[in-house]
Amino acid sequence: MGRERAPTPEWTTHGLGPHAHPWPDDPRLDPELLEHGDTRNVLDRYRYWSMTAIVADLDARRHPFHVAIENWQHDMNIGSIVRSANAFLASEVHIVGRRRWNKRGAMVTDRYQHVRHHETIDDLVAFARDAGLPIVAVDNVPGSVPVDAAPLPHACILLFGQEGPGLSEAALAAADRVIEIRQYGSTRSINASAAAAVVMHEWVRVHAGPGEHPHAPAADADSA
Repeated sequence: MGRERAPTPEWTTHGLGPHAHPWPDDPRLDPELLEHGDTRNVLDRYRYWSMTAIVADLDARRHPFHVAIENWQHDMNIGSIVRSANAFLASEVHIVGRRRWNKRGAMVTDRYQHVRHHETIDDLVAFARDAGLPIVAVDNVPGSVPVDAAPLPHACILLFGQEGPGLSEAALAAADRVIEIRQYGSTRSINASAAAAVVMHEWVRVHAGPGEHPHAPAADADSA
C-alpha cells in the first residue's frame, strides 16, 4: 500500500499558501515556508524550497556564458541585467568598477546568482584569460558585427557598458569580438538592460534547449 500523500496546498494570488500537515519529507524544503506559505518570485517547481537548495539546483545546470557590466556611474540598469542573467541561467555576473551597484532592478534575483567584483577592466581580462573565456563586447560602435551574423561562443563573457556612454575605450580594446543589435528606428541605441536581455536570449537560442515554463508543476517531493 502506498504512502499517504500530503494534502495539496492552496494557491494564493502570489504563490502557494501554508502547506497542510503532514509536510513532505524532503530536505530541500524550508520549514518556515511550509508553515507560512511561499510568495517568492520563483518558478513553481521551487515552491517551498530553501534558497540554498534552489542555488544548488541552478549550479548544477548553469550555462557556460558569463555576464560582465561596467559600473562607473551607479547605473540603474545593472539590477535589471542581473535579473536577466538569472532568468537565462548565466554562470556568473561580473561587476567591473564600483563595488556597490544599484540592486533595485534585480528584484532579489542576486540571491540566486553568483556575482563577482573586479576593480578594473584589466582584472576582468585576467579572470577571462585564466578561465579561457573570450570577451564579447556589446556596443554599436564602428566595426561591430550584428549579434545574429555569427554564433556567439559557447563559453564566453558578454560585456556590457552603461546607459548613455556605452562601453569604455579600455573595455572595447580588451574585447575579442564586438557585436551590436540590429536596429531599424531613429534612436541611436536601445536601453542597456534591454540590449543585455536580447544578447543573452540570442545565446540561449543558439546553445540551449527549451527553457522551463514559469508555471511548470511544482516538484513532487514524495517522488523526488
